[in-house]
Amino acid sequence: METIAFRMTLKPGQRAEYERRHRDLWPELAEALRNAGIRDYWIFLDETSGHLFATLKRERDHTMDALPDLPIMRKWWDSMTDLMETNPDRSPVQYALAPVFHLP
Repeated sequence: METIAFRMTLKPGQRAEYERRHRDLWPELAEALRNAGIRDYWIFLDETSGHLFATLKRERDHTMDALPDLPIMRKWWDSMTDLMETNPDRSPVQYALAPVFHLP
C-alpha cells in the first residue's frame, strides 16, 4: 500500500458543517472510494489557517484517477463548493504533500 497526503482549504466558519457532511458521508461515495482502492483515509484541520490535511493509503492497483468521472464524486464536489476552495470544475483545490519523514 502506498500512503499519499495532500492539503485543501476550508472556508472560514465552515468547520461544523464540513464535519457534519463527512460524518453523514453518503454510502455510495464511501463505496466508490473503497472500490477505487482507498483505505485508511484521514482528514485533519489546522484551525489557525483553515488548511485541511488529508492522508490515505491506496492499493497498488488503485483506480483513484477514475474517481472524477463518477457521477457520485461530481455530486459530492458540487455539494462541497460552499465549504471549501474549489477549481472551476468544482473539484477541491488540492496541493500534493511530499513525504519527508516516516517512522515505521
